[in-house]
Amino acid sequence: MTTISRTKTKPAQNPPAGALLRTEPDRNCPLCPRLVAFREDARAREPEWYNAPVRAFGDPDGRLLIVGLAPGLRGANRTGRPFTGDYAGDLLYATLLEYGFAKGKYEARPDDGLKLVDCRIGNAVHCVPPQNKPLPVEINTCRPFLVSTIEGMPNLRAIVALGRIAHDSTVKALGIRSAAAPFKHGAIHPAGTRKLYDTYHCSRYNTNTRVLTPEMFRNVFAKVRADLDQAP
Repeated sequence: MTTISRTKTKPAQNPPAGALLRTEPDRNCPLCPRLVAFREDARAREPEWYNAPVRAFGDPDGRLLIVGLAPGLRGANRTGRPFTGDYAGDLLYATLLEYGFAKGKYEARPDDGLKLVDCRIGNAVHCVPPQNKPLPVEINTCRPFLVSTIEGMPNLRAIVALGRIAHDSTVKALGIRSAAAPFKHGAIHPAGTRKLYDTYHCSRYNTNTRVLTPEMFRNVFAKVRADLDQAP
């Protein structure tokens, strides 16, 4: 991902108590100064883009939550919908449509009419980070919003973590010991009434290098589909 600015900023700070009460960051969330500066540069450069924390997309009453890393600069940061407008979304939404977690047609824009079915998509970090690399303090600062997303899904039974960072933050959000749930593609970790499913991130880099093939990715969602279909 291309960096817009090299502006030096102060480290992110611990969120104030009030932040823990919000389920989503607001448009001008101030909690991570480096991400705020990057967002302001993006707004100045591309004023027609969304350029704000990206909200979760889908059904809060769904049984499946997908957790990504963070919005892509020219994907969700541009369009305002998770995984919309970049290569990762092409593979993700095609897979969700194949396994019945979405309906309609994905056309890489937020007004394409695509609907998620029994499913919601969010991110470990809500704001686009420089070079697609959030700092550990930024991941920690944004985690209360991930906790709120999880706790706000009363029927949640399956969580798919896209990549190690999403996995690690989700494990902490669920209160699971990291040693008890190491990241591994295809792994399934019990979490009370829920299960955490791991997959490599569906990025262009991972698919171009064959770290992740479309078949490997589909296999994870096939397992989720089978498990949910067998659930009482």
